Amino acid sequence: MSRSLCLTRQCLGLVTRIECVIRPMAGNSGRWILLCAAGMSGAQPSAIKAQGPFYGPCVAEGVLESIAESLALQGYVECSEPPIWRLHMQAELRRVNGERSSPLGLLQRRPETDGHN
Repeated sequence: MSRSLCLTRQCLGLVTRIECVIRPMAGNSGRWILLCAAGMSGAQPSAIKAQGPFYGPCVAEGVLESIAESLALQGYVECSEPPIWRLHMQAELRRVNGERSSPLGLLQRRPETDGHN
């Protein structure tokens, strides 16, 4: 299976689009992540989700295949148009990589430095 997928579904004159892509995570750790963006075709995505990390691309591809099968049962069909939300998913990948590489201590505010005494 491919490491990217674009599906659309037409309903009541509106076209809903879902784009999915599998990308390696930062650090050459062998971890991969599945990113999905969804929304109305021709507009900004209304939702971006990340699943993973998965150890190896084959595991992530299996999850993507399962998602594609489930969406096909809901009426989604593969779209031949080029992806339009790559930048949105790249930003999500950067966000996820940043969260995974930061120690928890840096993410939590310390009570003595929050300005409330």
